[in-house]
Amino acid sequence: MAVCQELRIENEYVPRIATPFAGGMARSGEVCGAVTGSLMAIGIRHGRDNLGQPGDQAIRLSSQMMRAFRDDMGTLLCRELTGHNLSTPEGLAAFRKSEVRKTICLRAVGFAYETTLKLLLA
Repeated sequence: MAVCQELRIENEYVPRIATPFAGGMARSGEVCGAVTGSLMAIGIRHGRDNLGQPGDQAIRLSSQMMRAFRDDMGTLLCRELTGHNLSTPEGLAAFRKSEVRKTICLRAVGFAYETTLKLLLA
């Protein structure tokens, strides 16, 4: 959402589409939602309009984003970043009581935002 705002891309569906990304895709602990959101922003800017078009630019930039995120954060996976199993009530409660959102999630979102903008504006 923040990347779209920065690039003046307006679409009422962007925040709605991204809602299930929390917790690594519906709290499954998979790929961090910040990474997924970054790939969406790259796709909005460089994605193909139909299946017959090449998507090389979007794929190249997405690969660079994922590599940079992994190098900086150590992993792409939410469960490894947070140290919590968000798919269980106990894990979600422990996560909510912890400082992980401030110490890890905000850092991940900030890194993803800055890196995506650099890639899109280069």
